[in-house]
Amino acid sequence: MITAEQKPIDEIREMIEPYEKILLLGCDSCVAECAAGGEKETAMLASTLRMSAKMDEKKALIQEKTVDRQCVKDFILPLAEIIDRYDAVLSLGCGAGVQAVAEIFSEIPIIPALNTEFIGETRDQGYWVENCIGCGDCMLYYFGGVCPLTRCAKSLLNGPCGGSKDGKCEVDPEVPCAWQLIFERLSRFNALDRLEKIYPPKDWSEKQGLGPRKIIREDQQL
Repeated sequence: MITAEQKPIDEIREMIEPYEKILLLGCDSCVAECAAGGEKETAMLASTLRMSAKMDEKKALIQEKTVDRQCVKDFILPLAEIIDRYDAVLSLGCGAGVQAVAEIFSEIPIIPALNTEFIGETRDQGYWVENCIGCGDCMLYYFGGVCPLTRCAKSLLNGPCGGSKDGKCEVDPEVPCAWQLIFERLSRFNALDRLEKIYPPKDWSEKQGLGPRKIIREDQQL
């Protein structure tokens, strides 16, 4: 899932300062799961901003609405019925959601209320861990289900750096060494021979270097 955190309230207030009628638009998907932009968080932020406007004696109309997913066109289009009531939209979606709404409603400012962080795993209640960098060329098979690009502090593809101690990363003693995990996993599967291959550095020009990536599935299109 995509994780995000709310921007500092002072930054949000500065961005919406020029506008009087503002729609706070929540997203009930990934950012709701990480307690950053769901219906509850949208309502809390709306209440905070109303109180702030009242204390500043500023005339402001702040209303909220939450859609299932801001990154899916079908969930965004119904906003056309209400969008012209507002001067700006403060989006509590991830970066993809903000841009999707901005593309459809290009006549109105779409302002991000969140900082999008990473693709992660829900490890526990209130605890998310980055597990995927979205490289576009998944190599988890070769590394026993542990991504060295993401989970190794140095993104090493051909073995550990030599700085780990007691199975912990030299960067942070609380972080497991990714290569220790890889070794243990492949040992469990009797698959250490996968590490005999030399893996070349990632050629990022084939992915991020060609502009925004896209996936087209003709079998899914109407």
